[in-house]
Amino acid sequence: MPIAEITPAELQQLLSGEIPPTLIDVREAIEAAICTIEGSILIPMNTLPQRLQEIPRDRPVALYCHHGMRSMMAGQWLAQNGFDALSLAGGIDRWAIEIEPGMARY
Repeated sequence: MPIAEITPAELQQLLSGEIPPTLIDVREAIEAAICTIEGSILIPMNTLPQRLQEIPRDRPVALYCHHGMRSMMAGQWLAQNGFDALSLAGGIDRWAIEIEPGMARY
C-alpha cells in the first residue's frame, strides 16, 4: 500500500497549520542524539508494533528517518493498520539542507 511522500517545505507548512500531524522519528536513539526535528516523537521503526497505542489516530502521522526509506516502510505498515501516514522525502538529511541549514548532519 503506497503512501504519500511530502517535501520538507510541505511538512513545515503542515506542522504550522491548525491541526498539525503527529511527527514521528523512526530512527534509532543514537541517530536522534545527533539531530531531530522539533516536536517529534522518537519511536524507532522496530518498536512501532509495541508502541502503536502512543500514536494518535485523530490526525495524520508524518514520519521521518535519515533519508526516507525507513519512514516509507514504517508509513506503509501504519497505513495498513488504519493510520493516515505520510513520509518525509529525503528524510532529516533533506530537511537539514532545505529547512534548517544549521542542523547537524551525518
